[in-house]
Amino acid sequence: MPWPVLVFDIESIPDVAGLRLVRNAPADATDAEVLGAWQQERRDNNQSEFLPHYLQRVLVISCVFRNAEGVRVHSFVDRDGASEGRVVQGFFKLVDKHTPQLVSWNGGGFDLPVLNYRGLRHGVAADRFWCLGEGGAPDDREFKYNNYINRYHMRHMDLMDVLAMYQPRASAPLDAMAKLCGFPGKLGMDGSQVHQQFLEGKVEDIRRYCETDVMNTYLMYCRFQKMRGGFTDAEYAQEIELVKQTLGNLAAAEPHWNEYLAAWR
Repeated sequence: MPWPVLVFDIESIPDVAGLRLVRNAPADATDAEVLGAWQQERRDNNQSEFLPHYLQRVLVISCVFRNAEGVRVHSFVDRDGASEGRVVQGFFKLVDKHTPQLVSWNGGGFDLPVLNYRGLRHGVAADRFWCLGEGGAPDDREFKYNNYINRYHMRHMDLMDVLAMYQPRASAPLDAMAKLCGFPGKLGMDGSQVHQQFLEGKVEDIRRYCETDVMNTYLMYCRFQKMRGGFTDAEYAQEIELVKQTLGNLAAAEPHWNEYLAAWR
């Protein structure tokens, strides 16, 4: 299977400052009041209370990076409330540097549109990601037929979309599929709890949750590669063992990996 591979997942919270701006909210209204008023309007109209993609503030981007040197886990985190642009830029710099196979679960439907909107807001540069083979660098031509933008190209593989044969009604949740395949699935929280956890100052808990979720996605990617012939049975078993060893080494400094390994059947 070709390396490098960059598997990613984001956690976001409502961009209340942006919501204030687009709604011309009163300056003396609290964040809770601004968000609550919008949510109440949505409820009154039988609409989802989930803020649109462009009003999702990126808090964490967790990545599993696999290349010839091994498996690494890294997170970009906005810990000070003012580093969202740096977080988004950090992710796109990885893409620029390595031109990896990008892998996600519903990344085409949520994660990447959010990163695009937030990157646009913060003036982020993402040259490689937006390359479409229209000229420039010597290796640009190949992007005409396999780029990160086209839904049916594989340079970004949205596993949820691919496995559902691009039929939204056939989509499956990551947590359920991970558990069905014998992997741990979600630990500690789910996406619906992230905002409350943020309000309670538990950014590191959110980061740890995002890392375990992106590891689920990587393991599902390995399983998919086995199914499609990218891994032989022996190579798949070797990769799974490498992941377990890597997480075991990380667990001394990051105990959430002990919990993850304990939940792995």
